[in-house]
Amino acid sequence: MSTLVKSNNIPSLRSMMEDFWNNDNFFNHPFFNRELLPAVNIRDKKENYELEVAAPGFKKDDFNIGIENGLLTISAETREEHNEEKENYTRKEFSSSSFTRSFNLPEDVDDEHIKANYKNGLLTIDIRKTTPAVAEKKKINID
Repeated sequence: MSTLVKSNNIPSLRSMMEDFWNNDNFFNHPFFNRELLPAVNIRDKKENYELEVAAPGFKKDDFNIGIENGLLTISAETREEHNEEKENYTRKEFSSSSFTRSFNLPEDVDDEHIKANYKNGLLTIDIRKTTPAVAEKKKINID
């Protein structure tokens, strides 16, 4: 079971200055290049698996969830643009945010019965387990 891991991805002034003067790593920090991935909780329950993806700032329609070859992929993208035109100036601001997370699904997943819900910045995905096949006993005759 994975748990939500909290981290402070905002660099300290000291680390920013050290990175700026050493190795040209200043703008490669995740804070600046927007490589922040949402935290995910994964719960193994009796009848299902539950994934919780902390993704505030998105809308339900921003998400794309799919399964291919036993791989569950969750992606989202949002863009905002603000234009303001006045008599002597024009101001344009825009921002975008996106992420993609992929998870290998166990063999006991029923990929026909997956439900997703997004509410208050939390995407919850419910993945039903299949009932395990009972191995059939067979007697082998000897020739």
